[in-house]
Amino acid sequence: MKSYSVILLLHLLMHVIIKPSNVFSLPVHYNDTTVSVPAGGNTWCMQCEETGNMISNKGIQNWTQQETTFETYVRVNNAGTLKVGINAKTDKESILRLAIGGRNKDLTIKGTLFKVYEAGTFEIKDTGYIKITVSGKQKKGAYFADISTFELSGTAINAATAFVKNNEGNFFYWGRRGPSVHLNYPFADTIKAEWFYNEITVPEKQDVIGSYYMANGFGEGYFGIQVNSDSERRVLFSVWSPFSTDDPKSIPQDMRITLLKKGEGVQTGEFGNEGSGGQSFLRYNWKAGVTYKFLLHGLPDGNGNTVFTAYFFAPEKAEWMLIASFKRPKTNTYLKRFHSFLENFIPEQGDKTRKVLFSNQWICDDNGNWTELANAVFTYDNTAAKKYRMDYAGGVEEDKFYLKNCGFFNRYTVYKSLFQRKITSNAPDINFNKLP
Repeated sequence: MKSYSVILLLHLLMHVIIKPSNVFSLPVHYNDTTVSVPAGGNTWCMQCEETGNMISNKGIQNWTQQETTFETYVRVNNAGTLKVGINAKTDKESILRLAIGGRNKDLTIKGTLFKVYEAGTFEIKDTGYIKITVSGKQKKGAYFADISTFELSGTAINAATAFVKNNEGNFFYWGRRGPSVHLNYPFADTIKAEWFYNEITVPEKQDVIGSYYMANGFGEGYFGIQVNSDSERRVLFSVWSPFSTDDPKSIPQDMRITLLKKGEGVQTGEFGNEGSGGQSFLRYNWKAGVTYKFLLHGLPDGNGNTVFTAYFFAPEKAEWMLIASFKRPKTNTYLKRFHSFLENFIPEQGDKTRKVLFSNQWICDDNGNWTELANAVFTYDNTAAKKYRMDYAGGVEEDKFYLKNCGFFNRYTVYKSLFQRKITSNAPDINFNKLP
């Protein structure tokens, strides 16, 4: 009987602990996740053309001008409350204004040591990217504030909240550049593809500085167009060396890319930092809204090398222009691994959306037979794979493939999505013998 009484007592105690009454109930924390968002990898400086960029790996620094504002982006997958804190310091005292979704909050920053200043709680009504804007109202010292991180919590925040978490692998740089996106064009590997043809149209107002719209990617290089600045645009063609290095000067002589010929006005040289090899570019003022044609030739020379040659057709010129012809040593292959991609190569431009259309893809074999490539597989780079940035997309639009990235739009495309455009049966009409 004693043992039964003990068991009964333990059962009653467990019942009280597990299912407490209203009198003894404890508060339930439905979401206590706090994330620390580094400004160095997730923030962009507005009105910084004259003062220079104020974003470093440490965050916002040297902020002296009142007209300068900063925008930080985070992607949430929950609607709900968002509590915001700013880890900041200043030399004397400053008043900052934080804005989210049309609601403002002013906060006073004091002291030369970093501390978290609470900026209040905001209501997030939908999932997707939110923008945190910080501006300066007044300052008593030399600068408004240094800001290292944004501390976020609330029911809108959880482990899946997307932002650049840290700088491991130099991801503040890569994250601010934004995700690169690709289209891979499958084909029968029994085809000895000697030619690869593609067309590019950059829609109007999508020709953002820092964009590389790459049309003809292949196993050993890439060929496309760039926006380098307000005043300069390029047609770029590069071939990687078979020697793996980021330093072109370290390539052995028998592994170097050799220039065989180049077109009028084309600049040639070496490139590094993403593999190394031979590079060529033509400064050409191509236009948004105009369709340009790209033609790539790849042929083994019978001596253990392969020669790759790139041609560019601009309707303004109404003729095929030679970009360059490179010989790649220790290579015996026809063209393979056909793809296109879209990337931003300037981190300060990673907050701007850009888009490109690709149409009428074809390959031609060593017997002159054309094959249309009407299927594409969508992929992306490691910035997207790590879910640091989720502003990436691809698909079919007006019977053309498209790629889109950066700018913090909300809808994204699933990795390895398969797309099929309308078959045109419109093979390129090119007299190969008359090419320059």
